[in-house]
Amino acid sequence: MLKKDKSPKLTAKFIETRKAELTKRRQEILRELKADTVQVADNDYNAKFVDYGDKDDENAAEVATFEKNLSLEKTLEVSLYNVNKAIKKIDEGNYGLCEKCDKPITPERLEAFPSATSCMDCKKKSL
Repeated sequence: MLKKDKSPKLTAKFIETRKAELTKRRQEILRELKADTVQVADNDYNAKFVDYGDKDDENAAEVATFEKNLSLEKTLEVSLYNVNKAIKKIDEGNYGLCEKCDKPITPERLEAFPSATSCMDCKKKSL
């Protein structure tokens, strides 16, 4: 007896909607990066170091702000990378496949997290 294919099928409309969400998210990320960082290359940014003054409390505030910007920069760069990767997968026609096991990622997961790169089974194994 043939086993029925139970993999989720992604419709063109579903993929189009995810691409629109990813494109919107990319613009949001780029806007945030421009506010708190300086672009040094195509996909590389450096956190801004603000200058509040020369007093000890101002110096402490500068360091605290820089640390926050540095953390934010790294998070946003990773998010931008993943969003760009998901958009590229859509363009190449292989969106929604787990990078670890090559099985389909459920539409529910992609709807909640459009730049997901793994199915929930593989994600749970990596935790």
